[in-house]
Amino acid sequence: MNKLLLIIKREYLSRVRKKSFIIMTLLTPLFMIGVFVVPILLASSSEDKTTIAIIDNNKFNEFRLTSSHNLEYNYLNELNLEQHKTTLIETYDFLLHIPEIDSIQQIESSIEVYSTNQMSLSIKQNVENQIDKKLTNLYLLQSGINPDQIKKSQSKSRIKTYVVDEQGDNTKGNSEASFGIGLVGGFLIYIFIFMYGTMVMRSVIEEKTNRIVEIIISSVKPFELMLGKIISVALVGLSQFAMWIILGFVFLLIANGFISTDIDVTNLNANEAVLSSEIGSSLMALPIKSLTFVFLIYFLAGYLLYGSLFAAIGSASDQETDSQQFIVPITIPLIVSFVLVQVVIDNPHGGLAYWLSMIPFTSPIIMIARIPFGVPLHELLLSISLLIAGFLLTTWVAAKIYRVGILMYGKKISYKELWKWLKYKD
Repeated sequence: MNKLLLIIKREYLSRVRKKSFIIMTLLTPLFMIGVFVVPILLASSSEDKTTIAIIDNNKFNEFRLTSSHNLEYNYLNELNLEQHKTTLIETYDFLLHIPEIDSIQQIESSIEVYSTNQMSLSIKQNVENQIDKKLTNLYLLQSGINPDQIKKSQSKSRIKTYVVDEQGDNTKGNSEASFGIGLVGGFLIYIFIFMYGTMVMRSVIEEKTNRIVEIIISSVKPFELMLGKIISVALVGLSQFAMWIILGFVFLLIANGFISTDIDVTNLNANEAVLSSEIGSSLMALPIKSLTFVFLIYFLAGYLLYGSLFAAIGSASDQETDSQQFIVPITIPLIVSFVLVQVVIDNPHGGLAYWLSMIPFTSPIIMIARIPFGVPLHELLLSISLLIAGFLLTTWVAAKIYRVGILMYGKKISYKELWKWLKYKD
């Protein structure tokens, strides 16, 4: 036990003292927040305005397009298209022409746009959406129907959802908030298992290549060395989590101050304001502490399961390039579960979601994606138990490979060779 603690201490301190560890720990939350904050700040501070000149030879007063904060329409009905086309496309970003027509039904196929550059998809959609709405209103007016009455008759319902527990208590829920948390949680588990798993593998390959492991093995058992590396990297991950939570909270407070002053919330319509308020209140109502605790359990158990396999791969490889043939098979369950996250979120209580959250190789990602939608306690406990059992099994398998492979040099290992190692008796 003392030797195991010494290995854990050595491996842990050797990593947290590196400049790269400190730099990445400090920059990662800033980068993650920047991914969400920077686009919002750029979009809110953008002053670029697209100007579109319109020559409408029909002069439909009801057909005039409405300008927005970044898209301006200028009507030039008195000008002749052929005489002023070249001048206009040099003055304006785009020139929209509606030729003279006999009926409004012909507008749909008669509109033309001229410019020196290709129109972007968003601007094209904005123009087409406005034209479609105007045409609809014109059709209604010609039929003797007031478009305002149609608009008033349209409604957009907002369903309030409540989750009822076994005691009959109601908890307000929100599908959008649960979707976001499940997707982000599954993504983080996927990234962290890969990141810390490969860290263990590279450490083993490095010591094996430098022949340092020969000296270490003379004092400790191979299993103790492997377990020490796995646990030390897990502690490194927990240390980074703790620092990221603290730094992330600080950065969010700072970013919130900038965003609140730069974004004009009065531009939100009623539905957007209600939706934003509901998502915010739902996020506040979620059991953040419980979710964080469960997230850490699945991260640790999932990492320990895959970390032991990554350590075994490192012991069977002399170089990192040689390890690729073994990495792909063990990471396929991770990749498959990540790909199926959205399918599971769409039906978090279905058969596929249930069985994937019970299989140890897929449960870390799938169960984290299901948790925000509510999972019965017995399913959660069963999933965790199976995951721990899976970790113990993979550690036993990895240890049998590790004890032989760690001292094997100059030979390219095959799956047949690994099977022989597994059958060696203690």
